[in-house]
Amino acid sequence: MEVEVKLRLLDASTHQKLSDLLSPFHLQTLIQENIFFDGSNSELSSNRAILRLRFYDVASRSCVLSLKAKPLISHGVSRVLELEEPFDPVLGRACVAEPWRLMAAVSSSTLLNRVREEFGVGEQGFVCLGGFRNVRGVYEWEGLKLELDESNFDFGTCYELECESLDPEKDKKVLERFLEENGIRYKYSEVSKFGVFKSGKLPD
Repeated sequence: MEVEVKLRLLDASTHQKLSDLLSPFHLQTLIQENIFFDGSNSELSSNRAILRLRFYDVASRSCVLSLKAKPLISHGVSRVLELEEPFDPVLGRACVAEPWRLMAAVSSSTLLNRVREEFGVGEQGFVCLGGFRNVRGVYEWEGLKLELDESNFDFGTCYELECESLDPEKDKKVLERFLEENGIRYKYSEVSKFGVFKSGKLPD
């Protein structure tokens, strides 16, 4: 189970202000491309699950395959079942262009084999749903690992602060106090980035 505090920033200027405040604690910046897949008969989405390929950096030097299931987000705290495994980036790009290749990779992927068996993905295999790009700043601040995201969808850009946590209510209060003391406007995230992508519109 992945548990994260998720706070949505209201606009680009707020994102930039927070980025400037956190700059002394910056660890790295990640360029991500997230591409999603479902079964051809909606076998995953009908069970509140989705398959994701995440490519890192412009040259796609690395790739991670993830299964996310049964998401729940409430009052800025997200909980989701997540399984991950490394995936060959060249094969990953081929699967984006030709999703049937995911079924061909089942024999070499523990995660894909589990998806096929658990969700009953048939011979028609998977379909590619598309995706979005994300620029993620990673910071170490007050003992917390913070991720400051700029997510670029076809219909606009969304900004969010995330923090994976073992004690989300405590860490949320720490983050809220920090944001409020520095005049950073925010709201509790009410939907995941995939949910935003599927809705085709930015959150209100």
